[in-house]
Amino acid sequence: MDKDILIQKWLDNDLSASELEAFKKLQDYDELKKLDNSLIGFKAPNYNASEALSPVLAAIKTHKKSTPWLHIAMRVAAIFVLCFGVYYYSTTVDTSITTLASQKDTLILPDASNVSLNAGSSLAYNKADWSEHRDVKLEGEAFFKVAKGSTFNVITDLGTVSVLGTQFNVKQRENYFEVVCYEGLVSVSFNSEQRKLKAGEHVLFIDGKLIISDPETKNTPSWLQNESYFKSLPYKYVISEFERQFGLSIDTKHIDTELLFTGNFSHNDIDIALKSITLPLQITYSKTNQTITLIRE
Repeated sequence: MDKDILIQKWLDNDLSASELEAFKKLQDYDELKKLDNSLIGFKAPNYNASEALSPVLAAIKTHKKSTPWLHIAMRVAAIFVLCFGVYYYSTTVDTSITTLASQKDTLILPDASNVSLNAGSSLAYNKADWSEHRDVKLEGEAFFKVAKGSTFNVITDLGTVSVLGTQFNVKQRENYFEVVCYEGLVSVSFNSEQRKLKAGEHVLFIDGKLIISDPETKNTPSWLQNESYFKSLPYKYVISEFERQFGLSIDTKHIDTELLFTGNFSHNDIDIALKSITLPLQITYSKTNQTITLIRE
């Protein structure tokens, strides 16, 4: 049987027992098997095998006399693998933005929605899928000004916030989940509970429990003005935010970090900020390199 016919039937997985034996005796059998094995496990989205095979066979026939057809087939196969690899990477890998300690950042999403990212936070989204799914994954804290359109979802490890177009702040830290609505209407999903928030309303969960708090009176979160504000929150959250904003460590082993704290500190001056979070609780401190030790008076 003609070699090209045998190869075609092998590609179609249509060899009889006798034809298979003839195929194995071909001079190029070993190279063909290597090519086949190298492509096993490769899967590209919406790949049409018949369409892809046509140019390969055409190249084989065109260059049959002047160039070994196997080399051409391997080159074409390599091009297919490269193209599909680029396509797969560009359509499945998320775009990620991360801020370090004492760093803030602002970004514009594909629909012109605006996001301000607080220190020690990260946000990820898929550009290729954005027109179908306006989903972002958040770790940390961010303020959103969402352009009107389809549902916009902010997904965190503790809960999800869904809107159509509005302004709101989401803060997700360890065992801490807070959403404040500044404009429009947002839907907050936490465990099996779902709440609707209007402008000026917010919801806070600490250690899985709902914390009742006063209405929001500001137009934007305080951290956008380089200030952190707390009202009747455990001191450990104040310390964590201080460490995040100034990029240092605080030793609290002599302090009850469950004490409730009300107050604020500025992100612009570490000495003034330290006094702001220690004097109200009658706490003193000492500084050594990048570590601050708190001492109860």
